Amino acid sequence: MNGAVNVLLERCVYTHTALSDLLERMAPFLGISEKLTGKRVLIKPNLISAYGPVLACTDSRFIVAVVRWFVDHGAVVSVGDSPAFGSAAAVLKRLRVYSELIGLGVQVVEFATPRQFTLSDGVKVSVAAEALDCDLMVNLPKIKAHNQMYVTLAVKNIFGIVKGLQKSLLHMQHGDTHHRFAKIILDLVDLLPEHLTIADGIEAMHISGPLQGKSLALQCVAGSLNPLAIDTALLAALELAPKMSPLWLEADRRKCWGAMLADIDFPFLQPFDFHGSGFRAPESLSPVRFNPLRFLQGTMKRILLALRS
Repeated sequence: MNGAVNVLLERCVYTHTALSDLLERMAPFLGISEKLTGKRVLIKPNLISAYGPVLACTDSRFIVAVVRWFVDHGAVVSVGDSPAFGSAAAVLKRLRVYSELIGLGVQVVEFATPRQFTLSDGVKVSVAAEALDCDLMVNLPKIKAHNQMYVTLAVKNIFGIVKGLQKSLLHMQHGDTHHRFAKIILDLVDLLPEHLTIADGIEAMHISGPLQGKSLALQCVAGSLNPLAIDTALLAALELAPKMSPLWLEADRRKCWGAMLADIDFPFLQPFDFHGSGFRAPESLSPVRFNPLRFLQGTMKRILLALRS
């Protein structure tokens, strides 16, 4: 592939004006300046749980700012995800943003309709059709530490297109090594429709994750058409060792475009502009495969939550 991929790094705060202005500056680099009227745009934040801390989710102010920007530019917008616990609607209500989104004419969608795919190594996966049946998917990951995969960035957030319970089944069936699990997640990128990433690192979660970490005022927003390049850039910005990330290692093994800093141009800030943030990721990774008791407990919890809804 010829030419470098753009990764847009910038400092920002959680105000509508600041985020709207930043999105307007990013738009030409993301190819979304003038072709949004009538386009079906799915906003996919990280809505991990309706019962965990709100810090673990993409910030509500960030979600609303992105949604408003696309609505104002004529897009037909929906917001959806497949949380580990609870529904997308329940998480958005926990974030106190559900009513505001409905008021903007936005449809909140649950990732419920299965579409079967066979990935590399013959792994079968059930992906939500709602995540694929759009003209443009906008991936809104939360920048945070992850005890099993080192960090949650753009690529890890794509795992949310897998339907509900099958996430846990994939952990149990194919979580014997971090490498094997990383292959599954990276394969999902090839299933996506046209997509881009705008990562929320204004208030990051570090030290632990994906649920019980500590807040860090990073003030970073990252955007790109290439999720692998965003991950590479953010690993550098956070001063983290790429080889600690199973997803980066798999992208490097595949020689994916964007896995090396040399593949990337930075029209705004550089990774070193965020050095000294103090972001900490796990020093060692927990097993990907859940222990049987945790798996059974999680399965029962999901069933009970589904029955209540």
